[in-house]
Amino acid sequence: MFTARNKGRLAMTAAAVGASLALAGCASGDPLAPEPDTDAPAETIVIGSQAYYSNEIIAELYAQALEEGGFTVERNFQIGQRDAYIPALEAGEVDLFPEYTGNLLQFWNPDTTATQADEVFAELQEVVPEGLQVLDQSSATDQDSYNVTAEFAEANGLNSIGDLAGVDGLILGGFPELEERPYGPTGLLDVYGVTVGFQATGDTTVESLLEGIVNVANVYSADPRIGSNGLVTLADPEGLFLASNVVPVASADLPQEAIDIINEVSAALTPEGLVALNVQSTVDQLGFTEIATQWLTENGFLG
Repeated sequence: MFTARNKGRLAMTAAAVGASLALAGCASGDPLAPEPDTDAPAETIVIGSQAYYSNEIIAELYAQALEEGGFTVERNFQIGQRDAYIPALEAGEVDLFPEYTGNLLQFWNPDTTATQADEVFAELQEVVPEGLQVLDQSSATDQDSYNVTAEFAEANGLNSIGDLAGVDGLILGGFPELEERPYGPTGLLDVYGVTVGFQATGDTTVESLLEGIVNVANVYSADPRIGSNGLVTLADPEGLFLASNVVPVASADLPQEAIDIINEVSAALTPEGLVALNVQSTVDQLGFTEIATQWLTENGFLG
C-alpha cells in the first residue's frame, strides 16, 4: 500500500525520473506551459477507524478536512478493535487513526497509574511506539462508564461504582474484550470489591440492560442513549476508568501540513459537540459522511 510512511524509495525514483523529464522538456516542451505546482501535497494518507459509529464519524472529519487541504485520502474504516488496527498502524498500513487516550495508554502500558486527562496524555506520549506519534488531544471525551437503569439504581441505592459491592447476582454486559480489560470484572473486584458475572452483549449492550439480561452495562460516555433512556452513570471516584480524550494516532512521517489540519479539527471538537454528532447518527439516522460534512462546514473547515 502506498502510504506516507512507505513511499520514500518510490519518491526518490520518481524524483530521478522527474528530473530527466524536466531536462527533456527544456529541449522540446512548450516553453509557455505552466510550471507544476510543487507545493501541492502529494501524499496519500490512509485513515482507519474502529467498527464503531462515533469513531467512524471522527475519522471522516479527518478525511474531509485533509481532502479540503489538498491531500489524497484513502479510507480504511471499520477495521475492528485495537488488536487488529494497532499492528496495521505499526506496520505503516494505516497513517492516521482516531483514538482515546486512556484506553490506548492501557493498551500500551497496562500497569499505568495515571487517571487524569493531562497525566494520561503525558504518559501516552512517552510510551507511543517508534514510528508513531500522538497529535493534540481534544477536549471531547468518549470513555468507558458503568451504567444501570434508574429503577435499579433507586432500588439498590446506587450512586457510585463502589455501591455495587452490596448487591448480589450482578451481571456485567459489554463487548467481549471487556472481560479481559483492566477495568472489567477483575478491576471491579480489585478497586471496588465488586463481584460480577460477565455477559458479552456487544452492540446490544444497552438493549440488554433495558431488558434485564444484564444489570450493569459498559457504555461509552458520549452515547446519547444514556440520556434518552434515563440511564444512571455510576460515579468512579477511584479512577477505575482512565480519562479518555479523543486523540489522533499518526505515522511519525505524517506531513506537518496534515498535522496542523488535524490538530485544528481536534481543537474545535468539544464533548457536547461529539454527543451531538452521535445523536445525528443514532437518532437522526444520518450517514457519517453527511454528518462530517455538516460539522466541518459549520466550523469553517469547508467552504
